Amino acid sequence: MQRHHRADFCTCYRPGEPREKREPTERFRPFSYDELIARDKVNLDITLVRDPSLEDADSLLPPDVIAREIVEDLEAALSEFRGHRRSPATNQENL
Repeated sequence: MQRHHRADFCTCYRPGEPREKREPTERFRPFSYDELIARDKVNLDITLVRDPSLEDADSLLPPDVIAREIVEDLEAALSEFRGHRRSPATNQENL
């Protein structure tokens, strides 16, 4: 998700300003608890983009494989950071 995906919401929500300054639109407006509960099949889970791969739990990788991939990604990131430890201008360690 990039900033332009949130632009309409931020215009309405006005982060950092008092709630009274918020400008509701058809798409972004407040709902009372009673309005939400009155809906058929009410669900307060917020989902921005649904990942189709999560629909079929049988297709998910085993937890140990997911953990191994996370570790590999983190090690690669650390290696990249270590490659930038020395400043080219001063040849001193910055991290």
